[in-house]
Amino acid sequence: MNASKRTAESGTRGITLRTGGLSLRLDVRGAVVGLLLIAVALVMGIVLIGTGDFPIAPADVVRTLLGNGTVAQDFIVNELRLPRVLVGLLVGAALGVGGAIFQSVSRNPLGSPDVIGLGQGAAAGALTAIVLVKGDPNVVATGAVLGGVLTGLAVYALAWRQGVHGYRLVLVGIGTSATFTAVNGYLLTQARHEDAARAVMWLTGSLNGRDWDQVWPLLAVCAVLMPVVLGQARNLRMLEMGDDSAYALGVRVERTRMVLMGAAVLLVASATAAAGPVAFVSLVAPQLARRLTRSPGPNLLPAAWMGATLLVTADWASQRAFGADQLPVGVLTGMLGGAYLLWLLVTERRAGRI
Repeated sequence: MNASKRTAESGTRGITLRTGGLSLRLDVRGAVVGLLLIAVALVMGIVLIGTGDFPIAPADVVRTLLGNGTVAQDFIVNELRLPRVLVGLLVGAALGVGGAIFQSVSRNPLGSPDVIGLGQGAAAGALTAIVLVKGDPNVVATGAVLGGVLTGLAVYALAWRQGVHGYRLVLVGIGTSATFTAVNGYLLTQARHEDAARAVMWLTGSLNGRDWDQVWPLLAVCAVLMPVVLGQARNLRMLEMGDDSAYALGVRVERTRMVLMGAAVLLVASATAAAGPVAFVSLVAPQLARRLTRSPGPNLLPAAWMGATLLVTADWASQRAFGADQLPVGVLTGMLGGAYLLWLLVTERRAGRI
């Protein structure tokens, strides 16, 4: 048979395409789910752009994005609402990927950045910038990133004992989260009224008032770190099999774990700096993506698309579901994510895993 002839083999999980000496396995269900999530995220983004005190029909939103809107529509869409939607999509994608990495590394569905304290650590950095430094939004964002990164380093160091293992990482993270919750409460008690109000608004997690100043830094972080993470996807899948199996398959376990956890910490910290601590997206998105694709492994891209879809959908619901009282998106994700966490705990207990 000609070596260059293309062949395709179908299986229960997907299709293997062969061209010469190369082969590519395509997970059909995962690809379809991914495309559907992208479509839903884009549609919800368009709907969200058209939502507000000056409603705009989806067709007019698309026309304006293509440069054919009126002057008023151009200003509302491109200057006021498009940055908010882009921040929502990027924050959701970053949180989804960060959560998928931590859950895979810890081999525990509870091992998300929400549970192990990265959000609280980033919040501590932001509150320090607000309460003690009296910083502007750029200083607050820098404080949040530094707080998240330092928290990630602390959790990794405290969980280290001849390697980092799942339950130890989760337990150390829960303790770290509790510590920073107390620190944040203390900082709030020391704040002046105007600083306390500003801090509480930031702590809820919100996309209100987001503009291009938040879009570009977060886009740059995602553009740099996403390829790094995707390049380690195979090694991350091997890590889910256990350190010994990964070593046997040629994976440099600790180096891979450090690279992936470092990238996840930066993604989560940058997302928190842009929108505040939006609760539970990093916990829920990877698991929903895995349930939809029914594929083993971390499902990094589906987790990113699911996170983006969840956040823009939650932002739209927070504006429309409560009448004139618009909720910050973090309040809604916190309520729904808390219910999901309770369900997850009950499910894990029944399965005998906790």
